[in-house]
Amino acid sequence: MKSILKRPLLLFWLVLATGLFSVCAMIFATSRGLFGELPSPSSLENPVFSEASIVFTSDSINIGTYYRENRSNVTYDELPPHLVEALIATEDVRYLEHTGIDMRALARAIVYMGSKGGASTITQQLAKMLFHQRPQSASARLLQKVKEWIIAVQLEKQYTKQEIVALYFNKLDFVNQAVGIRSAASVYFNSSPQSLSITESAMLVGMAKNPSLFNPVRRPDTTLHRRNVVMHQMFTYGFMTRVAYDSLKLFPLGLNYQKVDHKIGVAPYFRQVLRKELKRILNERDDKTDGYVIAKDETNPYNLYTDGLRIYTSIDSRLQHYAEGAMTRHIAALQKDFLKDIARSPNAPFNHEMTKQQVASTMKRAMKRSKRYMVLTGKQCGGCGRGANSIEDIVVEATTVYQCQVCFHEQPRIAADAIERIFNKKVDMELFAWGGSLKKKMSPMDSIKYYKSILHSGLLSVDPNTGFVKAWVGGIDKKHFSYDHVVQGKRQVGSTFKPILYAFAIQQGIHPCEENPNMPYTIEKGKWGQQVDWTPAYGPRFEGMVSYKFALANSMNNITAHLMRQVSPRGLIQFARDIGIESRLDPVASLCLGVADISLKEMVGAYCTFANEGVWQKPQVILRIEDKFGNVIYEPETESREVLSSEHAYTVLDMMKGAADGVENKDYGKPNGTARRRLRNVYNLKAPIAAKTGTTQNSTDGWFMGITPDLVTGVWVGAEDRRVSFRSGALGQGAHMALPIWAMYMQKAYGDKSLSISQEDFVPPSDALVNFLDCESYSDIHGNGGGFDEGGGFE
Repeated sequence: MKSILKRPLLLFWLVLATGLFSVCAMIFATSRGLFGELPSPSSLENPVFSEASIVFTSDSINIGTYYRENRSNVTYDELPPHLVEALIATEDVRYLEHTGIDMRALARAIVYMGSKGGASTITQQLAKMLFHQRPQSASARLLQKVKEWIIAVQLEKQYTKQEIVALYFNKLDFVNQAVGIRSAASVYFNSSPQSLSITESAMLVGMAKNPSLFNPVRRPDTTLHRRNVVMHQMFTYGFMTRVAYDSLKLFPLGLNYQKVDHKIGVAPYFRQVLRKELKRILNERDDKTDGYVIAKDETNPYNLYTDGLRIYTSIDSRLQHYAEGAMTRHIAALQKDFLKDIARSPNAPFNHEMTKQQVASTMKRAMKRSKRYMVLTGKQCGGCGRGANSIEDIVVEATTVYQCQVCFHEQPRIAADAIERIFNKKVDMELFAWGGSLKKKMSPMDSIKYYKSILHSGLLSVDPNTGFVKAWVGGIDKKHFSYDHVVQGKRQVGSTFKPILYAFAIQQGIHPCEENPNMPYTIEKGKWGQQVDWTPAYGPRFEGMVSYKFALANSMNNITAHLMRQVSPRGLIQFARDIGIESRLDPVASLCLGVADISLKEMVGAYCTFANEGVWQKPQVILRIEDKFGNVIYEPETESREVLSSEHAYTVLDMMKGAADGVENKDYGKPNGTARRRLRNVYNLKAPIAAKTGTTQNSTDGWFMGITPDLVTGVWVGAEDRRVSFRSGALGQGAHMALPIWAMYMQKAYGDKSLSISQEDFVPPSDALVNFLDCESYSDIHGNGGGFDEGGGFE
């Protein structure tokens, strides 16, 4: 009998011993790398985390990230206690007691086959996140578990319990482009880890079990239930009282979801331009060593998307907010004026002078440039969106389809006549509209015409004393319109070019108070290669005498032409180059009236020269770049040059103040200026302002440039197509189209006392210059020898 009982007992111990030996042997073999390499000691010491680079404003506001994974690491000290308690209570209640493996939980899991909970500790979960891919079979899963045990024990030796918790929260992917606890707090609650409440912390910890299942954006009810399970665990293990649990479980999720999208948020156009500039800086080569100018080590540059750089920019979040708000407010109202103005035009939205054939030709060209046309013709992939010219042979033509060689998306070949039918067939569309998207049935051709009628705008604001850009608004809506009207867009600048001519002429010796007959002036055929006589007009009447100061304040084309006759066009072009105009400038007479296409960034940079005592500085957007440890790795060098004397620069400002304040003239009655009524009466701006309006032919482009001691700001407004414009000259002038944006922006800037924007006057180089520029005491500058001398000073 005893021998019969001994056999099963011996068999039990034999099986148990064999099992334990096998497990130990497997663990030993795995630790020696027989079943695949384990992480090296160095990789455990420095686990690789792809960390997002963060963009900060000059007032330390985070306005965006560049990332492969949207992660920004935290330290344990940044985690609120209830977040850590929620994690321990839910995932590993004996976390502070074990050394990586919870033997009690492991035994329970084996006995009950996992029905009463698993045995994976926080440290094991971290090991799995750091070093393993999802297993494809049961045997692979078992082997992975063994590796997790080994790595978990190594992690416990390498790090403190607090450091492991921080690593866990930094590595966890909370979905919806929220990787790590800092991003999760920002995305789901527009908050920081330190500010997370108990309910918010419980929700985020609850997501750890299965982020896709417990996704609060897609499954709020499921996530709410899971959050309450976490809080019940906190109550069960003494981290929360019954009263607190009963109260908090009734709270809603309280999401404040911030969708992560580079096309939305603060300064999206600026961030896109900054991205290109940063990539250029980080990949710049040293000519002497052929290495990188800014290098992580001898051979590797920093990676903008993975190395967690901190980019500090010159943008001020408050000014940026005011600029974006001013543009939205004005353009939304102006759009209504525009549609009303063109409603009766048979060619709407195109210029009423265009023929039907010209309109049809314009529409056909627009159709062929559209994304839909590019996809239908196989020049662009309808799947990944890549263009046929961007990667060699990306789209290969087959018998009946086009196939993308990148994403293998297939799209049918469409005959040319069928494409035209497709463009004229109505389909459901979602269109841009002020106040929200517009959903309606419309043909693609009609949608092209609809978008042709949309007015666009750009604004750039720069501190002239430093050259730092303070606000950058490249367009009205980055999601729908990616084109940046600050730096990409180049349009005719109209009368805003006149101050550049006047500045050059002042440098040559003219006096602002010098008077000329108000009459037509002609630049004759043959002069500077002119093909015909050119005589710009200025209404409503020609009579009397006007000073240069009065002419600039009232943007008189005839006096500008008269001044142009007295200077060298090539000299003027060189002067424009000196103050930062890089665009093409032709040496023609009409250059003085702004026929050249120039970017808003160039114009604002040029105008800063007048406010910066004659010194041009290249506009800068970067203050410094730091690595993720806070070490400064890049600071830009200032690019500047003296173009005007301080006396000449102040003289230009004094003349430009006439547009805002008006200039006295005995033949024309009360003081007048192109911007005076709106700036002083409509918007009630009282501070000293040097300004210039600009309107191009057919009211296509409206400009306004405003200078104050602390901010030089330029605004452009117009349609995407130059053949789309207001019919009414009064509505299409720069003072109506662009000036209001500048005025509303400055109202907010002046009203925000935290900004300390100066409302004082421009400081003259000397009191003598002020007296010299007083037109009331001016008599005969040439007779009295009172002109500017050749050395750039004054007498």
